[in-house]
Amino acid sequence: MRRTFLVLGGCLVVLAGCGLTSGSPMADDVKPGSIGRGEPLKGADLTVTSKEFTEQLILGAIMGIAFEAAGADVLDRTGIQGSVGAREAVKSGDADGMYEYTGTAWITYQGHSEPITDPQRQWAAVRKADLDNGLTWLPKAPLNNTYALAMNQAGFRKYRTRTLSDVAALAKKDPGAVTLCVESEFANRADGLPGMEKAYGMSVPAKNLTQMDTGIIYTQVAKGSCRYGEVFTTDGRIRSMNLVVMRDDRKFFPNYNAAPVINSKALKRWPAIAEVLDPVTKRLDNTVARELNAKVDVAGEDPHQVALDWMKAEGFVH
Repeated sequence: MRRTFLVLGGCLVVLAGCGLTSGSPMADDVKPGSIGRGEPLKGADLTVTSKEFTEQLILGAIMGIAFEAAGADVLDRTGIQGSVGAREAVKSGDADGMYEYTGTAWITYQGHSEPITDPQRQWAAVRKADLDNGLTWLPKAPLNNTYALAMNQAGFRKYRTRTLSDVAALAKKDPGAVTLCVESEFANRADGLPGMEKAYGMSVPAKNLTQMDTGIIYTQVAKGSCRYGEVFTTDGRIRSMNLVVMRDDRKFFPNYNAAPVINSKALKRWPAIAEVLDPVTKRLDNTVARELNAKVDVAGEDPHQVALDWMKAEGFVH
């Protein structure tokens, strides 16, 4: 956990506009496999970053390990709290790259209220807009980590809600039946609870809403302390806890395809970054994400080690 604590301190510095000052060198004993042959990044000093939740920690490690295999010296500054800090680090040049989500960029950073339903068009629009910010989006992954609401099996047997429209109807019919556990960020984002309530004509009284950390939401929903909880569609705990996910039948939530976002100056200096990451990104889908996330959130494994084991198992590195 030491890596995360160091970086959280660095995040505070980023938000203060002073730049990141802490991090840990990656020192994995990896060699090129199907990526990194010829070590096209030899001589590069690259810094990777990420947000603080499990999937982001894994994706940040995957990026760093790919860079290592291609010959780069890599500084690990993964684990920044919230969505803004990591992006600002890449934007300012304090970090060189991270995996970010198309929907987050489109709604949260670029200020749009309506998502683009086609994933490729969403990525292209985000990429075009961010070029002016000194950020280059590389091709996206199939991985689409969007929001959802989920409930446990006992709740499903009682209320039989399958879609968010069903949840909205239940909230009108029996307001006390719809209690929500959500993250503070989801409770306030335009692409989170406020937008979802508006899109579905749903009104959840404040007394029925509890804000808590991501990991606690899953356990509270599984126990039935919350009828519904905000979950991420790639989270391994959905399957391990046998939760039922409500379908977003009005397609409110944006596509959140993960894609490498690279500081444009760094990419210009080291254009091989794109070819190194592309095969890895193409392999990242929701099934892979759920499996890797579960190794951390369910089995208690270290995110960096999970990333390294997967990179080796896929033959990307040796």
